[in-house]
Amino acid sequence: MEKALPQIPAKRYFTIGEVGDLCGVKPHVLRYWEQEFTQLRPMKRRGNRRYYQHHEVLMIRKIRDLLYDQGFTISGARNKMQELLQNERDKRRNGEVMLEGVEVIEVSDSVLADFEDTHVEEPAGAASHQLMLVRRELSEIRDLLREAA
Repeated sequence: MEKALPQIPAKRYFTIGEVGDLCGVKPHVLRYWEQEFTQLRPMKRRGNRRYYQHHEVLMIRKIRDLLYDQGFTISGARNKMQELLQNERDKRRNGEVMLEGVEVIEVSDSVLADFEDTHVEEPAGAASHQLMLVRRELSEIRDLLREAA
């Protein structure tokens, strides 16, 4: 079962057939997993056609790995998926948003102070007002992030 899965294309929605090919699983298995794993909820359109998003394809690959490669039962895989999703929620709540393959780094107060001290000359013209509003909003976001830390 150690067959490498194809890369997921940069698309917004995938049909059940495409997801089956991307995850190495038959469509009837995907429909069954929807009943067993409540986190898996593809959008349904006309004629009850299922359309999966990128995060759901990743979730299906994880479920497949738990069941086929790691030997979990459906019940065990369901519990493991709930645990993994709860860990992700906790990370987001703590400001540790993890992107696949991207390491989160801490920004020290001295770096923020250096950033604040940098003077950026305001451009002239019609766009200057919009840029000023964006800069103000970014400063407010920075302040909120600092308060949360």
